[in-house]
Amino acid sequence: MLAYLLDLAEDVDASRTVVVVGHQAEAVRAFVGKRAASALQDPPRGTGDAARCALAVLPKFTGVIVILNGDTPLLRSSNVRSMLDAHRASQSALSVAVTRLASPAGYGRVLRDSGGGIMGIVEERDATDEQRTMCEINAGVYVAEAAFLRAALTELKADNAQGEYYLTDIVGLAAAQGRAVRAYDIDRDDVIGVNSRADLAHVERLMRMRICERWMDAGVTILDPSRTWIDSTVTIGRDSVLAPGAWLEGATTVGETCVIGAGSHLIASRLGDGVVIKDHCVMEGAQIDDGATVGPFAHLRPGSVLRRGAKVGNFVELKRAELGIGAKANHLSYLGDAAIGAHVNVGAGTITCNYDGIKKSRTIVEDNVFVGSDSQLIAPVRIGKGAVIAAGTTVTEDVPANALAIGRVKPVVKANWASRRRGGARRTKRGTR
Repeated sequence: MLAYLLDLAEDVDASRTVVVVGHQAEAVRAFVGKRAASALQDPPRGTGDAARCALAVLPKFTGVIVILNGDTPLLRSSNVRSMLDAHRASQSALSVAVTRLASPAGYGRVLRDSGGGIMGIVEERDATDEQRTMCEINAGVYVAEAAFLRAALTELKADNAQGEYYLTDIVGLAAAQGRAVRAYDIDRDDVIGVNSRADLAHVERLMRMRICERWMDAGVTILDPSRTWIDSTVTIGRDSVLAPGAWLEGATTVGETCVIGAGSHLIASRLGDGVVIKDHCVMEGAQIDDGATVGPFAHLRPGSVLRRGAKVGNFVELKRAELGIGAKANHLSYLGDAAIGAHVNVGAGTITCNYDGIKKSRTIVEDNVFVGSDSQLIAPVRIGKGAVIAAGTTVTEDVPANALAIGRVKPVVKANWASRRRGGARRTKRGTR
């Protein structure tokens, strides 16, 4: 959630950003990194005290301060820009975002005077029964002049139901001093806070829909947005198609005219143009070049690379393996720690045996090699250009270019053995020997 607010601060060109931390402070600081300064609030004594802690990091700042809640990831930068513009135009000391809810339970209510001006905000625990019937609520976004904010925060008192310093009290202080307070109306969906796991799921659903709508506007076809998950960090090219259940996360990039099949999960992977990912594939840290095809039911682990036009088929697993231009591994294979050359055909059931129990070694298959089904390549091993590996062969040493490697055991054929066995089984069943 915090990442969205940090992005917003950058979008509105904030000169300084301060994150107030408390619970799990070190973990939050590590996540924020160099994107913002931090201010420790310990113990937590309310939102007004949190603002004091943040201002202590900015002792000489004299401009306009925007205060946001860390649990409102749906807030848009366009909202904040408009609010800043309106605040500056009105020359107000303080601007407060407000919205209306049909069921406002849990939110601070906005109090207005007979002329419609804001005269304060009352938290629900401190509100009267009449005030609790009001539907206009505090949306939790503030724009304030630094000098006013510093002075107002020193006047806050904790004489309320929670024994905390409420940031909302600065609204009443400004009104009592005759300072201009501006209300900024905002869409309620943009300022939904997260106070429970149910809230988190609701906000996640809204964010997913918002992201899908953005990509559809950019020319991406999403067949069922309600069942498609796209992280905000993902990029997708025009005329690509996402089937129901597609899940793209992390720093994933998808080129133009790609197809992502139903139920496929892409994590931090890069796809070129015209790539087809068939149904129910999983890939992480993979690179798929233009025109390559994956799946269905393929698993590409970190370090997997498919060059232009390469194909990986059903129930194939790759790990730190590269398939060259036009190479194919269509069925039921494991290729780990391997470099597979251009136009290689890897037969069904092929395994690169890359681990000897102590260390992992690489398998190198040069261009135009044919690897027959059910072959085992015992690394480290190199298969020369144009070689043929016969089906059922276990390769334990290098194979020269254009050679045939065959390692089958000659079968022993016993005539009529099966019919004799069946006859014996029938006699035993009747109780005879």
